[in-house]
Amino acid sequence: MPRIDAHQHFWRYDPVRDSWISDAMAVLRRDFLPADLAPLLEEHLLDGCVAVQADQSDAETHFLLDLASQYPWIRGVVGWVDLRSPDVAERLAELATNPCFRGVRHLVQGEPNDAFLLEPDVVRGISALTPLGLTYDLLLVPRQLPAAAQLAAQLPNQRFVLDHIAKPLIKDGVLEPWASDLGALALHPNVYCKLSGLITEADWAAWQPSDLRGYIDVVVESFGVERLLWGSDWPVCLLAGSYAQAHEVIAEYLVRFSVAEREAIFGGNAVTCYGLEG
Repeated sequence: MPRIDAHQHFWRYDPVRDSWISDAMAVLRRDFLPADLAPLLEEHLLDGCVAVQADQSDAETHFLLDLASQYPWIRGVVGWVDLRSPDVAERLAELATNPCFRGVRHLVQGEPNDAFLLEPDVVRGISALTPLGLTYDLLLVPRQLPAAAQLAAQLPNQRFVLDHIAKPLIKDGVLEPWASDLGALALHPNVYCKLSGLITEADWAAWQPSDLRGYIDVVVESFGVERLLWGSDWPVCLLAGSYAQAHEVIAEYLVRFSVAEREAIFGGNAVTCYGLEG
């Protein structure tokens, strides 16, 4: 069973394009490339990763696919495509000729309309992923979970994966309504969830594993072992801790799980969700 980091990013830092990296995030103001990640994967006995878009541009998708062509351990790419484009089906079909192209993500968390995912042109675009066997990554904040649940019901044959457990307010210790809305989304069997990004939603300077356990409990109870994936969210995780900490906080939680269950979360489910068999 391959061990996969199901969520990480690469970039060549551009202060204009990457203006989202504030002064408080100065640790991210540099290039992060495969040569930086490779030793971390090796140290944690990981066989590969899924590279996820950080910029909403066609150039970003091609950048990641180019890296994947050079580094076979980049097992899949979740890129960006303008899902509202009239020719989205044709553009997706062209990208899907590359076996490394495994899905699409849009930064829905930044959209002012909480029902963005239900806009007709967005639904049309996401539905174009289905016949190609491509996954849609849901990057949300808690208030957008109800719309995601409606979308999953509307497109039952489309595979979704929720990033960063929808970014609950871990720093403030708030569980509801996030927990209930997450549970409603998890009722749809076509939705997976990534155990990723947790430490960056906690207090960057003072978080403890105990701060995260209640949130992980909710996710495990909601999705079950068979629909959970682990992702480091490197390099963004560096805001709150090291790659090792992002890995260990989940590994330690899963100590009480069986070997087969741990193998599923640390790789097997990513293979299934993203179709990484090839």
